[in-house]
Amino acid sequence: MKRRERTRHLIELGGLIVKAGIVELAEDDRAVMLGLLIEAAAKLRGEDREQSLTLWRRRGMRAFHDAPGNAVRMIGSD
Repeated sequence: MKRRERTRHLIELGGLIVKAGIVELAEDDRAVMLGLLIEAAAKLRGEDREQSLTLWRRRGMRAFHDAPGNAVRMIGSD
């Protein structure tokens, strides 16, 4: 991946963290945010991988189609 493409990709990933409300909820604590991501990665290595992917994909798709900034409200609505 070229440098410019990689930079854009990283910025987009950071935007997802913001859209999900994690920055605000974690009070911008980078260790907490990394811990959340490590926990999600561990779940994806587990037996419930497909179930988790399906649930998270459904929530993510809803958040993309919902009004900007409403991703946090949706958590737990499944």
